Amino acid sequence: MTAAPPTLPYSYNSNYQIVQTKEAVPVHVEMIHDARIIHMDGRPDLSPTIRRSMGYSIGHWVGNTLVVDMTNFNDSGGFYGDAGGNFGWDRNLHLVERFSLFDANTLLYQFEIDDPTAFTQPWKGELTIERSPVPLYEYDCHETNYSLVNML
Repeated sequence: MTAAPPTLPYSYNSNYQIVQTKEAVPVHVEMIHDARIIHMDGRPDLSPTIRRSMGYSIGHWVGNTLVVDMTNFNDSGGFYGDAGGNFGWDRNLHLVERFSLFDANTLLYQFEIDDPTAFTQPWKGELTIERSPVPLYEYDCHETNYSLVNML
C-alpha cells in the first residue's frame, strides 16, 4: 500500500494526484494504484468495530491548511513490516496529517503519529512534495516499450 498513511515517498513513482471536491479529497498514488478518500462533508466517525488497512479519514480546513484526522486502522500495520512480522502500528493508531502550500509549486506535508501500544511516545515527520507539470499516468512497467512516446 503506497497510499497508506503517512504519505511517504516510495523507492520510485512517488507521484500523488490530490483532487478537492466539496464532499471529499481523494488522494491517488501512481505506484500500485492506491487511493484513499478524505471525507470533508461533516460525517461522523465510523463505529470502532469497523477497521480498515488505510484507516478512516475526516478532514477540515484550519486557515489554508487541510487537517486530516485518521482513526479506525486494522492490525495490518504500516511501514512494510520487518522479518519478524512487525508492521509498525496497530489498531490503536491515531494519525493527524496537515497539507498546506509552502509555495505555488510545493506542498508541505506534516504528520503526527500516536499509537501507545506500538510506540513509546508520539512522533512527527514532514516532507515537501513538488507539483508536477505533467499528468499522472497509470503505473506500469515500460522498460523496453520503445513505442511508448508515440502511444502517449
